[in-house]
Amino acid sequence: MADLDLKPLTDRLDRLIALIERAVPPPRPAINVDLADAFVWHAASGSLQPVAKVNRVEMMLLKGVDRVRDILVENTERFARGLPANNVLLWGARGMGKSSLVKAAHATVNQNPSALPGGHAMKLIEIHREDIDSLPELMTIVRGIDRRFILFCDDLSFDNDDTSYKSLKAALDGGVEGRPANVVFYATSNRRHLLPRDMMENERSTAINPHEAVEEKVSLSDRFGLWLGFHKCSQDDYLAMVLGYAEHFGLDIAPETLQAEALEWSTTRGARSGRVAWQYVQDLAGRLGVALAD
Repeated sequence: MADLDLKPLTDRLDRLIALIERAVPPPRPAINVDLADAFVWHAASGSLQPVAKVNRVEMMLLKGVDRVRDILVENTERFARGLPANNVLLWGARGMGKSSLVKAAHATVNQNPSALPGGHAMKLIEIHREDIDSLPELMTIVRGIDRRFILFCDDLSFDNDDTSYKSLKAALDGGVEGRPANVVFYATSNRRHLLPRDMMENERSTAINPHEAVEEKVSLSDRFGLWLGFHKCSQDDYLAMVLGYAEHFGLDIAPETLQAEALEWSTTRGARSGRVAWQYVQDLAGRLGVALAD
């Protein structure tokens, strides 16, 4: 009896197995939140990537934001202790330390984790703007973990054709389950209402009921119980930032020279902000041969 040629059959089986593997999603990676105090959410794989070293600025170096600093730290402390706390929208001028303040508040409250409920530090999870429609999935995952989480989205805003803001609205305040008790959401944006003005004006001009159309858009920012505004930097605040950095890192330069150079630097940039101050200090440290070690 001639040997049967099984190759066509095995080839078909291999193709069938490949199709099944593509159709069935791989198991979700195990999540161990004790690996770090900060993570980055990867929506595609449904995983949390530990951050070994957070890019943050010490709280004492953040100048000109005293009022919003105190409000944010107080809200974060209440949340860490298991008390009611609000979602926070930090909005306003570029480069004024909105995201730096969120990371600094997280570090400040975590300085003594033994004083927190269960002796556990809070976890900071960054979710990228393009993954914001996966926020409900992330909230579902962390809901069942015995830790407290700050979910953080930097530079959050929506374009005219973007409808993912509806997922954010439902995740923050709506839906059957609502926001998990162990989660608070912090976001930074240049826009107070997160949506471009022309988008809201277009809704007003084309809707049957203009008022209701605009209200539906504006209601997104209403999901944030705290709105913390960051305004343009004064010259005095800008110089205080530069001086604070220079003293912290031990940069040896005469005060009058430091002030003159810092003002010239801001003039060439056409702006004064914490970011501009830091960029000048980086340039100065490079010229002086000083490493800006943490």
